[in-house]
Amino acid sequence: MKILLSGTASDSHTWNLVYLGLFLEERGHDVVALGPCVSPGLLTAACRRHAPDAVVLSSVNGHGHRDARAAVRQLRAEADLAALPVAVGGKLGIAGRSGEAEADRLREAGCDAVLGDGPGDLEALCAFLAARARVVA
Repeated sequence: MKILLSGTASDSHTWNLVYLGLFLEERGHDVVALGPCVSPGLLTAACRRHAPDAVVLSSVNGHGHRDARAAVRQLRAEADLAALPVAVGGKLGIAGRSGEAEADRLREAGCDAVLGDGPGDLEALCAFLAARARVVA
């Protein structure tokens, strides 16, 4: 699959993106990495330019629940991108692991998978992508 990997608008961290990019490439995915501090508008334009099979958003600064919600809402507002699978993960809240309330708001905004930063979340990401790969194939 072609995966568009991105940080969120207010998150300047990069090592999480480097790690995820390598992790996804080792599993055979073609990764287009946008980097940190990606605005919803830039993400939307990149999705049109690269035509990914899925988007993976990563956050470390604790504001991922807010930034990812804005990004996904913009994608869902675009007819040609509304069905694009989106997974978000990392440190999504400032109180540590994201709570169900934040996860529910992300799902309501259109996130297809909401993951944290725990030991099982990378495998959950792989399962999410594998399910989408069957749809794409």
